[in-house]
Amino acid sequence: MSASIHTSMALPAQAFLQGAQALGKACSLGMLIIAAFILTGCAQTTMPTVTQNTKAFQVAEKSNIVQLASAQELAEFESNSPREYLLGYGDLLNIQVWGRTELSNKHVIGPDGKISLPLAGHVNLNGLSRESASKAIAQALRPFYRKPEVNLQVEQYVSNRVTVLGRVQNPGSILFEHQPRLLEALARAGSLPVIDKQATLTRCAIFRGREKIIWVDLKHLLTRSDPSYNIALQSNDLIYIPDSNDTSVYVLGAVARAGAYRLTPDMSVLDALSQAGGPNEDAAPQEMVIYRAKSQAIEHIGLAGLVANGRKLNFALEEGDVIYVPKSGIANAGYVLRQLLPGLSFLSFGINTAGGK
Repeated sequence: MSASIHTSMALPAQAFLQGAQALGKACSLGMLIIAAFILTGCAQTTMPTVTQNTKAFQVAEKSNIVQLASAQELAEFESNSPREYLLGYGDLLNIQVWGRTELSNKHVIGPDGKISLPLAGHVNLNGLSRESASKAIAQALRPFYRKPEVNLQVEQYVSNRVTVLGRVQNPGSILFEHQPRLLEALARAGSLPVIDKQATLTRCAIFRGREKIIWVDLKHLLTRSDPSYNIALQSNDLIYIPDSNDTSVYVLGAVARAGAYRLTPDMSVLDALSQAGGPNEDAAPQEMVIYRAKSQAIEHIGLAGLVANGRKLNFALEEGDVIYVPKSGIANAGYVLRQLLPGLSFLSFGINTAGGK
C-alpha cells in the first residue's frame, strides 16, 4: 500500500519537473527570438552611408543681368522693318476691277494669306503692300481678261497687330492701321507714367519671331528723349515689360528704414536715402559706400559731398545697386552700453533696495 502510494506521488512530481523543464526551454527560445527581433530592428534603423552631394542642395540663383541694346544694335534690329503697311490674315479688302462688276467685291484674307477670285482662283496676298497686291490680282486675271485695271482699298486693318504683355494696364493684342513705334504701343497698352503714376519703366524686351529678341533701355528713351530708341515695330511683334519689383535698389546699414526700394528713372543716391528715412543717429554718413553688382565696383561717398553746393557725387543709381551706411565708432560703443544698461539698472536697484533696508 505504501509502495503504491509512493509510486503514485512520484509520478505527478516527475511530470511537474518535466513540464517545468519544457517551459524553461520555451521561455529561453522566446527570449532568443525577441532578442533577434530587437537586434534586427536596431540594424534596420542604422543610418546608411551616403556620399555627400552638395550640388543637390545649392540655392538657385536669379540672374539680374540683362544686356541692353545699344543705339547701333537697335538700328540693325529696325533695318528689316517695312516702311509701309503689309497685308495679312483678317484684313478686309475692297477690290474694284474697272468695267468688271462681277469681279468687284469685298474679300477677307484667309489664314493661308489668300483670297478667291472668279476664274483666277486663289491669289496669295500675304505680306504684300497695297500696290503689290493690286499688281498680283491683275496678273492673276490677265489670262482671262484683257488688261484688267485693279483698284484695292483696305477697309479694315486686322493683321497689323502687336502684343504687349507684362506690367501694363491693358495687356493683349493691339491693332494698328500703320507701322507703329515702340512708344505708341506702350501708350496704347497703358504703361507710360502719364497714364500710371506709379509706373517705373526701365527696360522692355521685344520678341520678333522665334529667333530674335532685344532689350530696350526705356529709361534712356524716356528721360533723354533719344529717338533712336523709339524703334519701329513689325506685325506680330511681342513686347514684354517686366514687373517693377524686379528693378530695385537696396539701402542697408544705419538708416531709419533699411530695405529694398523700387528704382525710378534717374533715381539718385539722395533719392534712395530719403526713401529710407536718411541716416540715423548712430550712422557715419561720411563713410557711405555704393556697391554696383553689375561691375562689382565700390564707390566711397560722403553725405557732405551730396548736399554741398555744386555737388558732383549725387550718382544716378542702377538696378541692383546697394547703398550701405556704416555705424560710427561712438555708435558701436553706445550699442555695447545699451546692452549693458539692463544689467546696470538691476544692480542699482538691488543696491538701493539694500540701502533702504
